[in-house]
Amino acid sequence: MPNPNRGSCGFQSTEFEQEYERPSKSQLKRESTALQKLGEDLVAEARDRIKRIPMPEDVRDAILTCQDIKDHEGRRRQMQYVGKKMRTLDEAELAIIQRTVDSWRGLSKADTAAMHSLEKRREKLLKDDAALTELLVRYPDLDAQQLRTLIRNARKEVAESKPPKAYREIFQILKQLQARAKPAEAEEANEDDEDES
Repeated sequence: MPNPNRGSCGFQSTEFEQEYERPSKSQLKRESTALQKLGEDLVAEARDRIKRIPMPEDVRDAILTCQDIKDHEGRRRQMQYVGKKMRTLDEAELAIIQRTVDSWRGLSKADTAAMHSLEKRREKLLKDDAALTELLVRYPDLDAQQLRTLIRNARKEVAESKPPKAYREIFQILKQLQARAKPAEAEEANEDDEDES
């Protein structure tokens, strides 16, 4: 049976306990892994995007070199080197890089959502003639005859399994309308802000 008094000195003291000012090993490992992941995200991006990010040349060169390597083991070693280079960056440089990567992700999500919206509108035009009427009411300057012809041709292309030429043209027209509508919506929002103030 163990002695309950063994090792007990009769008083409690924290004077011999060490206080650590630096982060724990686990925290350092998490930070290192996050920087490695950021480096992997940068390697996955297009070369012209990487060239536009403000960062030291040696870090940029390591990333661009990693993109060129096709051998699995060589690429893995180069990724480790990219991670090492990422750890040499200061907080401000890392913040700029992280904001840039985050903005790319947000932009691509917005672009994807806009494209899906246009595709749904195109499908609605092909299925329902009332959708064309609504579109012409909203945009009276559109060429109604051209749109009717494109819709008829797109339906024929789908039925006969032909290449989707008219189908794509409808998408481009809708895309131009959306691009025109965005500045108009921004102007209306600015006018509303001015009216409130």
